[in-house]
Amino acid sequence: CSLTLLAQPLIALPESYVAYFTKQPVVIDGQITESDWKRAEWSREFGDIEGETRPQPRFATRVKMIWDETYFYFAALLEEPHVWGTITKRDSVIYKDNDFEIFIDPNGDNHEYYEVEINALNTVWDLFLEKPYRDGGVADNDWDIQGLKTAVNILGSGNNPLDTDQGWQIEIAIPWAALKEAAKKPSPPFNGDQWRVNFSRVEWRHQIENGTYLKVPETPEDNWTWSPQGYIAMHQPETWGYVQFSRENFGQTEFQWDGTQQPRLALHEIYEAQKIYYKRQGHYTDKVTDLDCQCTNHPVHIELLSTGFVAKMLLGDKLLKIDHQSKTTVEAL
Repeated sequence: CSLTLLAQPLIALPESYVAYFTKQPVVIDGQITESDWKRAEWSREFGDIEGETRPQPRFATRVKMIWDETYFYFAALLEEPHVWGTITKRDSVIYKDNDFEIFIDPNGDNHEYYEVEINALNTVWDLFLEKPYRDGGVADNDWDIQGLKTAVNILGSGNNPLDTDQGWQIEIAIPWAALKEAAKKPSPPFNGDQWRVNFSRVEWRHQIENGTYLKVPETPEDNWTWSPQGYIAMHQPETWGYVQFSRENFGQTEFQWDGTQQPRLALHEIYEAQKIYYKRQGHYTDKVTDLDCQCTNHPVHIELLSTGFVAKMLLGDKLLKIDHQSKTTVEAL
């Protein structure tokens, strides 16, 4: 059976960004003043995690990325009239404060990925996941990024409800040596390599009582992201953005789509449909026609395994696969 590739897929293609190589030292001080930072373009402003159907964020958030032989650098600018934070212990659950988060899946297989969270007090939570929570993944909170550098520059006073702030700036340098541990790709990357990356901002509505910031009771947080997730769930690596690494001069590289992005999303629809089918029937199916999902122009073959299933799609000289734990691979034939 074959499916029909939608002109407008249910999930739009993720965001993309070209990160340029810098030959100058980058001082991690939260200032974002180096000349190559100024040459690097800001990302689009973050939107709601669920996508364009939701209201636009109340405050703007943008990021930049550059790299050298030692580090992957991130800069973020978060508009915020009241910068505040409470958590000071490393590896706490930072998103209980307003925070900024980085997610990195080097080889784009939805497995073995990294997460870094930081609040306005420069408190960090770094963790590693072998696979997403939905597939039985467990966060390794004991994993620390050796050599991680972070800095926060508050554009105002911070934790002071008597004035109005402009926001806060963040600089983060993640060593390639740490990312290499589970990258399954060259780290640092080669010129032209692409990694899956996304960013999230958690923002809590607050009230001020006795000169102290407090969350508004029984009010959920806002979740704003660079590349939309479609759901309030960051641990969906298939919808993260694409970062292409370039050694050319700033502004000289155009992001190159390789044609696998939308078929990968179509395969993920099959994964989701298989999960629904399993809940109803108690087993997976090897027939695409049994599944309630959109289709592609490319035939999909489903093979049942003792542990689950693998769905395969031939795309030119590439074989795309997804299994019952959402692990996605692209093999050259």
